[in-house]
Amino acid sequence: MNIAAYAELSRSIHQHYSGQRVPLEVSIEITRRCPLECLHCYNNLPMGDLQARSRELSREEHFKLLDELAELGCLWLLYTGGEIFARKDFLEIYTYAKKKGFLITLFTNGTLIGERTADYLRQWPPFAIEITLYGRTKETYEALTGIPDSYERCLRGIELLRDRGLPLKLKTVPTTVNKHEVLAMRQFAEEELHLEFKFDSLVNPRIDCSQSPLAVRLAPEEVVALDLHSPKVAAEYRKLGEQEMQHPPALENIETTYSCGGGMNSFAIDPYGHMSICVLSHQETYDIRSGSVKEGWEQFLFRVRTRARKNISKCVSCRLHSLCSMCPANGELENGNPESPVEFLCEVAHLRAMAIGLPVSPHGECDFCSGGRRHSAAVESAQRIVSKEIDVGEWTSPAMLLPILDNRSLTPGGGCGGCGAQSFR
Repeated sequence: MNIAAYAELSRSIHQHYSGQRVPLEVSIEITRRCPLECLHCYNNLPMGDLQARSRELSREEHFKLLDELAELGCLWLLYTGGEIFARKDFLEIYTYAKKKGFLITLFTNGTLIGERTADYLRQWPPFAIEITLYGRTKETYEALTGIPDSYERCLRGIELLRDRGLPLKLKTVPTTVNKHEVLAMRQFAEEELHLEFKFDSLVNPRIDCSQSPLAVRLAPEEVVALDLHSPKVAAEYRKLGEQEMQHPPALENIETTYSCGGGMNSFAIDPYGHMSICVLSHQETYDIRSGSVKEGWEQFLFRVRTRARKNISKCVSCRLHSLCSMCPANGELENGNPESPVEFLCEVAHLRAMAIGLPVSPHGECDFCSGGRRHSAAVESAQRIVSKEIDVGEWTSPAMLLPILDNRSLTPGGGCGGCGAQSFR
């Protein structure tokens, strides 16, 4: 079955199970260890972290996990990290999953992929492989990753997979370090390699509560200027926004904290056997080592997913959800509260709406709506985006990349709830 057929199958199955609680998709963090030290990463640990390695689920525990997921009706798996190939037994776990019939996506930085791994994946091809490219030049790539020669190793991994005809996609995370090369990365992927390329500017605090990744997060107007640089993306946002404007606010009649697919059709397992509603959410977890995946899904995640909302925030009456990345997990990471709106994401959503000409109906005590204390500044920012005063094509390299490396220990105060996480049996 080819990728198009798989995609059609995916849509059909989701439609069939619409409204039902079936764990169709599961994200598995195989490890948090990684050979790179990316400034923006929310969960990476050193390759030599022996304590982290000793806590990780064993190969046999992964086999048991896969058996339980198959029994529950799971169809799609995402293996992510850290770096998945940091585990020497990853291909054994992956092969077991393939033999169970799962459709599998692999997230990797590509730096640990050699001839042997590429040949093996050609023999046992996944549904998709996504490699993150952190820059189009060695200087930029390694300023963000912090590791010499990692750029060449990434390009080598891309070449090995592409030469074998594997289902490869490239992506990036725009930051203050590499924003000037996003367009070049797109050109490289689409025009030179003929591969699909995407980017997502969302940068979160670390799950250990450090706010250091936010030091390289783009400003809201930079996020929107980069998004809308593509007429196709601008048209898609406009279509989504116009459709949403025709209906009542998306959260108006929802009384639970969560309204996403987490706990309904998906969940996540971290490297240590903790189940959560998604890979970003760690305030409440369930230990599958002392229980079972079935119990965690049917009891623990059901309680989390159906928990009543405690507060009526401005998000409840907002009509910009299709333009916003806000979710409870983001509120948890940035503010320590899943029901607390993230102002950065709110500003981005309003700028997107203003820049594409969508009306913004006032909702609650929102600083960015008409009458709000930051509304005028948001309007001016949107005008700079529309007028191309913020010209993505003219962005240049930061004056000095090397000093960026000195900021890796930056830990400004923040409100992530990971340090106070609760684990349930």
